[in-house]
Amino acid sequence: MAETSESALSVRHLENTSENKENEDKSFEPEKKKQKLTSSSTFFDFKLEERLSGILCCAVCLDLPRTCYQCTNGHLMCCGCFNHLLADARLKDETATCPNCRCEISKNSCTRNLAVENAVSELPSLCQFCSLQLPRNNIEYHERELCLERPSKCKFMRIGCPWNGPFHELQGHEASCTHPQKSGLEIMESLNRIDDAQAAEHKLFKDIFSLLSFEKVTFNDLQLKPYRTDDFITKLFYETGRFSAFNNQWVIRAKVTHDQKDPAHSSQRALTYQLVLKSKITAPIVIHFVILKGPFGDMKVNPAIYKHEFTADILETPHHDLPIIDSIECNKLLASKTINLRVLMFQVNS
Repeated sequence: MAETSESALSVRHLENTSENKENEDKSFEPEKKKQKLTSSSTFFDFKLEERLSGILCCAVCLDLPRTCYQCTNGHLMCCGCFNHLLADARLKDETATCPNCRCEISKNSCTRNLAVENAVSELPSLCQFCSLQLPRNNIEYHERELCLERPSKCKFMRIGCPWNGPFHELQGHEASCTHPQKSGLEIMESLNRIDDAQAAEHKLFKDIFSLLSFEKVTFNDLQLKPYRTDDFITKLFYETGRFSAFNNQWVIRAKVTHDQKDPAHSSQRALTYQLVLKSKITAPIVIHFVILKGPFGDMKVNPAIYKHEFTADILETPHHDLPIIDSIECNKLLASKTINLRVLMFQVNS
């Protein structure tokens, strides 16, 4: 029993000595922990292309940018998101900021990053039809011309064939298509729909050529500049300076429709405009007018002709849609300091 208690005391003495050494000796280091040999995942488990996609993506939509802008701190934005940020700031009457670092962004302070654009064009992307992996700079040509799964239509669609299918089935379908054997009466309905669409397009050109034969024709290249109303909650509107036409003074005003601040609700954002007569008149004036792209702008429009009779009591036209192609084009215009356009006006003699 005595020997057992002596051995227990010696073990306890050694443990205390070790603890004191750890507390008193500053150079004492405990044994290193064994390194963990197995890991569930590491950064390098991902391919280089996937890691680059996460680095070079747009800070807003997280997609790889085809046209890339960067803020002064180097954060990347695709062209669509960049214009959307500037357009939202214009509507809110605020300064547009980078979504990452909150520095100010503008057309003047942000620059294109061509190195990122070139790098992104070489990264692989999947064909949306056959899932073949190709460099992004080749994917559009492949989907348009080479992919065997690309959607195709029968060559007899003009006479009413509704078939849609993959390209590799097109030849077999056209060989057995029944529409070429249909009677002329059955085909006429399809041809009439095609004729109606072409007639509407031809009417527009015919109307323009007819208006150009009028005695009084004029055009002006203008700039729509942004202003804000004096209301308690200010609203954005655009207005040109005064311009002369037919011995009278005019302006064009524009406003934003569907101008929700929430980006999820701004997909229908558009601009409308009206022609305003600023001079006093004693006799009615009938004016045809059309908005086109100006020589110093890149606005994409589908022209439409409008007619209005101005009187002493009616000096403004109703608001008409500015004939831009979509809401993306609207954001691009709102992101600019001014909107350049050309207005053609035709006066009809009484």
